[in-house]
Amino acid sequence: MKKKWIRVSWDLIKIAAAALIYGAGISLFLDPNNLAPGGVTGISVILNRLCGVETGTLYLLLNIPIVLLGIWKFGWRFILKTAYAIVLTSTFTNVLSGYGALTSDPLLAALAGGVLIACGIGIIFKSGATTGGTDIIIKIIRQKYRHLKTGYLFQCTDIVIVGISGLIFRDLNIALYALIAVLITGRALDYVLYGNDEAKLFYIITSKPQETGRELLEHLGVGITYLQGKGGWTGSEKQVIFCVVRNQLGPQVEEIVKKEDPAAFLIITRASEIYGEGYKDFFAETL
Repeated sequence: MKKKWIRVSWDLIKIAAAALIYGAGISLFLDPNNLAPGGVTGISVILNRLCGVETGTLYLLLNIPIVLLGIWKFGWRFILKTAYAIVLTSTFTNVLSGYGALTSDPLLAALAGGVLIACGIGIIFKSGATTGGTDIIIKIIRQKYRHLKTGYLFQCTDIVIVGISGLIFRDLNIALYALIAVLITGRALDYVLYGNDEAKLFYIITSKPQETGRELLEHLGVGITYLQGKGGWTGSEKQVIFCVVRNQLGPQVEEIVKKEDPAAFLIITRASEIYGEGYKDFFAETL
């Protein structure tokens, strides 16, 4: 029970810090430069210009019906953390708005604001909550369509809202800068949630599979698997070395193969997501 309370308390501390980061991205960079970053936050920025109500307050009000949907889908435990995140994000957004923009350059504002929003959302997601709004809707979608990445879904919904902001503000430049913020947020969010999973996948067909495999194991410490193959023309049995390595180790794998067997047949392709030891935990990947 004590460990559980410690874990919950730590999650609440992280959510509070993330809400501050999120609020800073909105109030210090995007909102004062008329950049609507998409989602409920972007809608709040647009409505703020139309009705004058504070962006953070609008963000809170717009989230009420979405939170009710979240209660139905995820239960009270999940929504309590989310409600906590929403209230803090709304509060920090309103409080920090009094400091004004830290930069008047819309490009810098889009870059900085997009990264801060991504960091805030990512930390909150990892703490078992969301910042409300489209976060909840996207979490529902990902329960059914696991192959769709969170950042990609955010981009699809946010681009629509950015287009609306362009029509409301009647300024194509502002809409394009907001789009940059959305794209930066999506890319940065995937990095925060999933890390840099990209790696290289090697198929090595060589006359010296044992020697090449031993070099890969001893000098690079990478895992390898021997696959059984058969030559199409000769019909002879072959061993194919299969291995996945981080991008930075790719050139060293190539050098080892060239050294052991210059006549080896080498196939290199890109592995965008990898599950297993040393990479992502399949069962923990719920975001």
